[in-house]
Amino acid sequence: MMYLTNAEEQVMKLLWKLDKAFIRDLLNEFPAPRPAPTTVITLLKRMIDKGFVSYRQCGNSREYFPVVKKSDYFSDHINVLIKEFFNNSTATFASFFTNETNMSTEELKELRDIVDKKIESKKMKK
Repeated sequence: MMYLTNAEEQVMKLLWKLDKAFIRDLLNEFPAPRPAPTTVITLLKRMIDKGFVSYRQCGNSREYFPVVKKSDYFSDHINVLIKEFFNNSTATFASFFTNETNMSTEELKELRDIVDKKIESKKMKK
């Protein structure tokens, strides 16, 4: 999967939030100072070329929508992170994550529950 620049990612996050949007909708969602419409149009063109965004022609306007799901994009990022920084070991990543973040006892219990449910799910598939 190709990656987005920071500016493209900012536009993509707005599209994920809005589900579909015209240029004016996107501009209204940007915090001040807002980028120029031409800047957003250029970013969208690049994102279309990368396969992240598409559009529907509505008269003279284009309604843009995400092609790539947010969960797929961030899953790919996490997998690259695990591969490049944790020797492709999810256990090493999980150890780092639980030891180096300020997770509360409750959050750790929630994480344990998630892992336990995943283990049970995998056992049932055998």
